[in-house]
Amino acid sequence: MTRLLTLALLLPLAACGAGDDAASKITVLAAASLTESFTTLAEEFEREHEDVEVELAFDSSATLAEQAVGGAPADVLATADTATMDSAADALAADPEIFATNTMVLVTPADNPAGITSYDDLATGDVTYVVCVDTAPCGKVAATLIAATGLAAEPASLEVDVKSVLAKVISGEADAGLVYATDAVAAGAAVQTFEIPGAAEVVTTYPIAPLDQSEEADLAQEFVDLVLAESGQQILRDAGFGTP
Repeated sequence: MTRLLTLALLLPLAACGAGDDAASKITVLAAASLTESFTTLAEEFEREHEDVEVELAFDSSATLAEQAVGGAPADVLATADTATMDSAADALAADPEIFATNTMVLVTPADNPAGITSYDDLATGDVTYVVCVDTAPCGKVAATLIAATGLAAEPASLEVDVKSVLAKVISGEADAGLVYATDAVAAGAAVQTFEIPGAAEVVTTYPIAPLDQSEEADLAQEFVDLVLAESGQQILRDAGFGTP
C-alpha cells in the first residue's frame, strides 16, 4: 500500500539500512501541489508492480531539493519549477524531464465571508489573503503576479507550501489565498475560485528525475516513465494540470 512519509522521517531512515526481505520499495519526493495526482500515480504503479511499495514525501520543492542533495534515502524527485530541480543537479541520476504545467488562481472559503467577487477586491485592504513563502515555487509565482497586477496590499502570512495556503483558506483563517489551479480542483466544493489577471502567462513547469542515491534505479526510472506515459499524463490532466 502507498505510504505517505513526513520529510522529517526520511533522514533517520538512512541509518536503518535495507535489511528486510519485504517487497521492494521506492521513495518519491514530490512538491506539495502534486499530492493528489502522485498519490494516484503511486497506486497505479503499485498495481503494475505488485511486489513494490511506493512511499511518498510531499513538501515544498526547495526543502525536498535540499534533502535530495543531502543524501536523503529517496529514489525520485519531482519539483514545481525547473530552478529548484537545477539546484538538486548533483543528486540527479539523469536529466530531468518536464511532465506537467500549472497556473495560479485565487480561492476563498466556500461561503466566501468577505464577499470577494474578483482578484481586484484584494486591493481594498479589507480582506486577508495568504500566499506561499518566496523560496517556494508557488511563492515565486505569487510574487510575480502581485507585482504584475500592482497589488499593494500585503499578504497576511507566508506559508511553507501551497497546501498550507489552501488549508488556511478552507479553515476560514484567511479570506483568500493564491494557489495552483490544481489545488482548487482538489478542494472541490470547499472553495470558490477566481481568475488572476495575467496568470495564464505565468506558467509553472514541473520536472522529474531519478536520484543518484537510489538503490532501486530501475524502479525509479520506471516510476518516471509512468509519469511521462499517456496513462500518467491522463491522471495529471484529470487533476487539472496542463501538458508539458
